[in-house]
Amino acid sequence: MAAYFLGVDVGTSGTKAVLIRDNGSIMGSASESYPLYTPRPLWSEQDPHDWWQATCAAIRRLLIETGISAHRIETVGLTGQMHGLVLLDGAGEVIRPAILWNDQRTAAQCRKMTETIGAKEVIERLGNPILAGFTAPKIVWVRDEEPKAYARAAKVLLPKDYVRYRLTGAFAMDVSDASGTALFNVGRREWDTDTLSDLEIPPEWMPDVFESPERCAEISAEGAAASSLIEGTPVVAGAGDQAAGAVGAGIVREGVISVTLGTSGVVFAASDAYRVEPSGKLHAFCHAVPNGWHLMGVMLSAAGSFEWFASTFGDNDYDALNAAAAEAPAGSEGLTFLPYLSGERTPHADPNARGVFFGITLRHGKGHFARAVMEGVAYGLKDSLELMHGLGISASDLRVSGGGARSGLWLQILADVFGEPVRAVNPGEGAAYGAALLAAVGGGAFASVKDAGNVVKAEGEMIEPGPASEEYAKAYERFGRLYPALKEHFEGIG
Repeated sequence: MAAYFLGVDVGTSGTKAVLIRDNGSIMGSASESYPLYTPRPLWSEQDPHDWWQATCAAIRRLLIETGISAHRIETVGLTGQMHGLVLLDGAGEVIRPAILWNDQRTAAQCRKMTETIGAKEVIERLGNPILAGFTAPKIVWVRDEEPKAYARAAKVLLPKDYVRYRLTGAFAMDVSDASGTALFNVGRREWDTDTLSDLEIPPEWMPDVFESPERCAEISAEGAAASSLIEGTPVVAGAGDQAAGAVGAGIVREGVISVTLGTSGVVFAASDAYRVEPSGKLHAFCHAVPNGWHLMGVMLSAAGSFEWFASTFGDNDYDALNAAAAEAPAGSEGLTFLPYLSGERTPHADPNARGVFFGITLRHGKGHFARAVMEGVAYGLKDSLELMHGLGISASDLRVSGGGARSGLWLQILADVFGEPVRAVNPGEGAAYGAALLAAVGGGAFASVKDAGNVVKAEGEMIEPGPASEEYAKAYERFGRLYPALKEHFEGIG
């Protein structure tokens, strides 16, 4: 009789539950949404109780729609939005709304924390700089700005781990999600006691940490009553959404790199060894693969740049703009676009960076501008890829997903700019599917996470670099000179 495994993704817009068979095939999925609150500019919060209610509703609906009994679910895996701060008191009650990954209120805390520890020491300990999106600055912000709430704190959890707590009663976290707290020694895969001490954060607040496919808890009687799962069903540690999504896309071994061409852009590479970009330009996190790591570069406006251009200048006619861009020559006759419409993260951690069209002449028409946007995004993604190559990561398989991957022209531009073959892939159910595969590993359906990831086949057509690669090599050098020349001029722009 077939066994089944459940993956749950506690996302920013909603929770998704996915049920798979022991061979990795998807049996069904269900989603439930919840609101996002922005009580002040640059703030981003959610109510953890909304996550819990949506999770239970999604699981119940999934069981009804698939007709599969909860008794046949062998193991549960969890994933979710990273970095969000959930503070619990001694009774396990939520103290205040969760502060999310995209909240920007902690700039002052990041600066002070980095000064306290030392910028070089931060990278040596944590593998990453302290960024506003990470968890630790949020803890310090609550201490600075909401001392009464801070005085009640007894436990720190991330979003998916709060849902685990409600399902099982256990305080647990996986190594990939812990890597994004700015409190975790990524190389040693354990909480960094020196950093906790320097920041005066009690170590007993931090949950136990496990490898992603490791069983760490069981569904409690209370969790079973709320979710319709069966009491005693094992729960694995799971992973942050980027690592779980990588498992769901088969990015589980070194040499396979994913490029997500969504609203934002992510370049994600699995690594068999712990590698750190010396200045912290790449995220270095533990992977969901035990004793594995991953490197990640993030650009804030990837396909979002083309969406902006289409809505502002192209009447949202993507097909027409794509056709016009295809008529323009490679390199857009010197027109260059900096895709920093929302600031930038990799390789320029600069919230003041701005978008730029450079080199406009009377020859340039709408097609040139549309193509320049595509090319500028490709150059920005290549920045991350080049940093990875500099650390010894080579690409034997470059997989492109996201809305931008539907454009054959954009895929060819990526191949030409990268100078490497690419293929489009459909990640399907994304991080929730990865969480279900991790549950299947924990339940014995697969011998390892790498074996589970191998069921994901990259079937898209391989697109080889063409003759435009030489032109793009020169254009990429021009792109690389623009940001340093303009950086000081970005400062002070409203």
